Amino acid sequence: MTEAEIDALARRLAAGERRALARAITLAESTRPDHRAATRQLLQRIGEGESGAIRIGLSGSPGVGKSTFIEAFGAMLVEQGRRVAVLAIDPSSARSGGSILGDKTRMERLARSPGAFIRPSPSQTELGGVGRRTREAVRLVEAAGYDVVLVETVGVGQSEVMVAEMTDIFVLLLAPAGGDELQGVKRGIMEIADLVVVNKADGTLKPVAEGTRADYAGALNLMRKRRRDPDGFPVALTASALEGEGLADIWDRIRELDAWRRDSGWLARHRADQAVRWMRASVERGAVGQLYAHAGVAARLPEIESQVAEGTLAPEDAADRVLALFREE
Repeated sequence: MTEAEIDALARRLAAGERRALARAITLAESTRPDHRAATRQLLQRIGEGESGAIRIGLSGSPGVGKSTFIEAFGAMLVEQGRRVAVLAIDPSSARSGGSILGDKTRMERLARSPGAFIRPSPSQTELGGVGRRTREAVRLVEAAGYDVVLVETVGVGQSEVMVAEMTDIFVLLLAPAGGDELQGVKRGIMEIADLVVVNKADGTLKPVAEGTRADYAGALNLMRKRRRDPDGFPVALTASALEGEGLADIWDRIRELDAWRRDSGWLARHRADQAVRWMRASVERGAVGQLYAHAGVAARLPEIESQVAEGTLAPEDAADRVLALFREE
């Protein structure tokens, strides 16, 4: 892209054009060197700025109703006059690299709303199920004027840590279950959750959901002393995305926590830390890319890998050899 084209794209993005936003995110997701350079220029054009948007990370195990919850929650916010962007990360095949990208199908009603923007993106086998360029996509949707950004991640585990590191507030969705369910959730996930929401609190599951909420509320209470949050956080709540119950309370709690974090200076420090982590991640990816592109490494790597596969060379020793080749002029 020429500089004139990048300038034009930046202007259209600032005007909130959906097609320009879709094109900008596609550009950011590309691995082509010229597209990567154009993306960096575009991000420079829109600037860092102080975003007033609320970045909400959301995750949960399969079957918990993430898509139904996001659609109902997003529709409620759009009705209130908010502009909602959903960045839904779909798992990529480790073999083919392909993804189904079915979130627009699962959120058909929200996808048709002029106040919402849904972008399914492949995780591209990135560790944690968070797309490599999700951080850039967040900046792009905010530049387009979206004031609530929902980042939905795949799976349960490392993904929660990664999405929490690029958002302001992390919501963990759970399904109603017996007390043994508490044993299946890792402590690390509980420690980073700001809101634990027990979904599907309707019909015969409503009392079960309330019991599950009480179990998690007790667990969260034991962890509060380790965190510097306002009284009452982290909090466990119930909701029915199907019936729309509890969604307004969840939004009120999110706004309460967001306001406190902005006023206390926590959010500014958090986003500064995010920028540093973004830089380090970029350095690591760049360094790895340069290592494998090194002529000496590329020439000897197949031989070294064969020795490792045959068991004649230990993986640690092989890694030392590869690094030594990289350090050679």
